[in-house]
Amino acid sequence: MEFKVQLGPQHPALHEPISIRMTLDGEVIRDADLRLGYNHRGVEKLAESRSFIQNLYLTERICGICSFSHQTCYTQGVEKLMELVPARRGLYIRTLVCELERVHSHLLWLGVAGQEAGFESFFMYTWRDREVVMDILDWISGNRVHYSMNTFGGVRRDIDEMQRKKILDTLDLLKQRTDYYLNLAASEPTFVGRLAGVGKLSRQQAIDLCAVGPTLRASGVPMDVRKDDPYAVYDEIPFEVSTADSCDVLGRAVVRVKELIQSYRIIEFLLKNLPEGPFKVKAPRKVKPNEVYSRYEAPRGENVHYIKSNGSDKPERLKVRAPTLANYPATIAMLKNGFIADIPLIFAAIDPCICCAERLVQLDDGRGRGRVLRFSELRAMANERAKKIDYTKREIAWPF
Repeated sequence: MEFKVQLGPQHPALHEPISIRMTLDGEVIRDADLRLGYNHRGVEKLAESRSFIQNLYLTERICGICSFSHQTCYTQGVEKLMELVPARRGLYIRTLVCELERVHSHLLWLGVAGQEAGFESFFMYTWRDREVVMDILDWISGNRVHYSMNTFGGVRRDIDEMQRKKILDTLDLLKQRTDYYLNLAASEPTFVGRLAGVGKLSRQQAIDLCAVGPTLRASGVPMDVRKDDPYAVYDEIPFEVSTADSCDVLGRAVVRVKELIQSYRIIEFLLKNLPEGPFKVKAPRKVKPNEVYSRYEAPRGENVHYIKSNGSDKPERLKVRAPTLANYPATIAMLKNGFIADIPLIFAAIDPCICCAERLVQLDDGRGRGRVLRFSELRAMANERAKKIDYTKREIAWPF
């Protein structure tokens, strides 16, 4: 007998609001659907009233874990519009922070995976090392979360010789511990037994559903923006794209551990080959009328910023496509034919950031024109929608 169950938008297993609606046959998920729109913040519209410089710090706050990913994607897009060549030393430092953030994000995810699998010790180990990485970022930028390192033409802070040596020494400790994690993730019986075979996503499904990041690479597809469309100084750095062919949550864990090892090699290369010279160059205040499409390989996958300029000191349009949004269709496929008990693991496997992906679509007013809604109108629509909920059936009649 089939029946429907709704998970969220408020649920202990979800750290951010999203609604997962499932059709169940016993404990098996036969169909699933995601409902979004519970956490919209209006970042894109807000960017239109801020200058290009002010938007550096707005885009950084799209996400806490991937703050530098969004800021860098935006920065390099505006630099293309300005036809500005950043300082070479600045690009090396920018790439260094990119990889440190990747290490921080992957260690955080591995801890969450360990917690969801009931492996609390693994959670403690990886989050201990995450603190080490956050300390390094604090040495470089003065901040542990939002680093505010980018500026048009380079970075805002330089690295001295003492910092460079200190980071290299700390890196040796992280490399030793990560080797242990790789062995643990691939051989520890309870961890492997809990993750293996969960959330299956075949190679063809991953390609057809346009999955990105570790979700895609764990299905055997070696696609990485750093290799396929290099930015910053990635075209100068020797590294390998990490993949797995198990096509499950275990494979996504293995890919992230492998990427940690590659990130350490990249960081070591950057610090040992850091060029001399200025770390930033002067940038114009206004941008020529044009539009640009900027790509960046965030820890969760390909991040995209579309920026349009009208010649003023403010963007005419900023559009952000976060990797979480790109991975939603693949998440639906992974949930189907799985078990209810596997939902937290499957959903966590894409490393979701709900607030990164939330956007608002302008409604047509009936005359072929879109309009910007006031907050009071959005709240009234939400109240009207809540009145239409039939709590006996747990189904919603959507007004739009």
